[in-house]
Amino acid sequence: MKLSALLGPDLKAVLREDPEQVRELMTELHAEDVADIVVDLEPDLAAAFLAFLPAEEAAEIFERLEDHERESLVQIMPSDAVVNIASEMAADERADLFSALPDTVGKELLKQLERVDPGAAEEVREIEKWPETSAGHLMTTAYVHVLPSATVREAVAAVRAHAADHDEAVYNVYVHGPEERLLGIVSLSTLLLSGPDEPLSGMMRSNVISVPPDMDQEEVAKRMAKYDLNVMPVVDATGLILGVITIDDIVDVLTQEQTEDVQKLGAVEPLDVPYFQTPFLQFIKKRGVWLVVLFVGEFFTQTALRHYDGVFKAIEGASYYVPLLISAGGNSGSQSSTLVIRGMAVGEIRLRDFGRILLRELGMGFVLGLGLGTIGFLRVRMSGDTDAFALTVAATLIGIVMAGCTVGAILPMILKRIGLDPATSSTPFIASLVDVLGIVIFVYVAKFIMAGVIAQAGVHV
Repeated sequence: MKLSALLGPDLKAVLREDPEQVRELMTELHAEDVADIVVDLEPDLAAAFLAFLPAEEAAEIFERLEDHERESLVQIMPSDAVVNIASEMAADERADLFSALPDTVGKELLKQLERVDPGAAEEVREIEKWPETSAGHLMTTAYVHVLPSATVREAVAAVRAHAADHDEAVYNVYVHGPEERLLGIVSLSTLLLSGPDEPLSGMMRSNVISVPPDMDQEEVAKRMAKYDLNVMPVVDATGLILGVITIDDIVDVLTQEQTEDVQKLGAVEPLDVPYFQTPFLQFIKKRGVWLVVLFVGEFFTQTALRHYDGVFKAIEGASYYVPLLISAGGNSGSQSSTLVIRGMAVGEIRLRDFGRILLRELGMGFVLGLGLGTIGFLRVRMSGDTDAFALTVAATLIGIVMAGCTVGAILPMILKRIGLDPATSSTPFIASLVDVLGIVIFVYVAKFIMAGVIAQAGVHV
């Protein structure tokens, strides 16, 4: 059971009667647990509670709220309380807050922040100038930096001074020249194991793995995972260090990206807020558009069935097996697309692997189709149908599964090549496409194996 469910009812009463007692209680809880409690409070009560807390404590809670939760609270909190809280937030969290606010509200609050804390306002402007899903927008401008002439003692003093003003963990000290161009880094563990008077120039690592500010956040996450880093510096084309990205932000990025991909795979436009916070009409819009597209796509299936209606009438019982056949293609296509999309997301599959993927999926489609075809052949014979019809079903299954595997695998790669999100090739979309292919494959297999039956019925394909 969530802590908020246990404390929420009592907290509401205490807040109204003795707010100071609540503050004492909050100091004994983790900020994440307090954030859960705040979310479950009525908006007016939550706003009053955060405004009552010292700005430093409120900022720690505020940073753990979702964007839409912070936005709704800002709308009802006193502006001076919001500005004081924003001033105490980490630079990247502060920038996220202002990015999530309506333009008019954000601009007004930024003006007030400029008067209270000009440095904090400048950090917001520095981060906000980069695209929302870029490394520049993800970074924090608060990091420990020293000159190469600094000693270990001076670097440790810089770390202590930084820790006094910032809550984020320090992993490295960044060494830069007079113009703040990154020269190297020294890890905190190296500092602790070195003599106090040793110069950093002799121990710094100059081969620094960094990212440019315009790199997409998903690519940043891949690079940090590849090199097993807890922090990544953001460096511009001239070598100037702009900020750093920490692992906690990358965890949020991965969660966000995976959520979007899963929703796209289900043919749902990604949601901006959690399920229960999404308005009903917004759900209709995000789901309805794709449903209409898929429904219109199924018109082609209906057109194909109508076009080859004579074949299905000529082959007795054929219409009973069409759903079975095309579902096999849709299922195999969904499997392949899921594997390829995930492979591209984690960097296992690249566009240059197109040929290898195509051959591999054709081979797997043939083997899988052969297995399903054998089962299908036996099922048709058990129903008392002819060997020719059973063989038609079996051969169609092989062809449909091969088509499903190849379409499911190459469509995400084609979308990636033309600059679209591979997850857009959702499972329902591929299934609709393979449905049409399945009908065509069945008709032409039947034309080859059961040509006599079709000709006897006077059908021309």
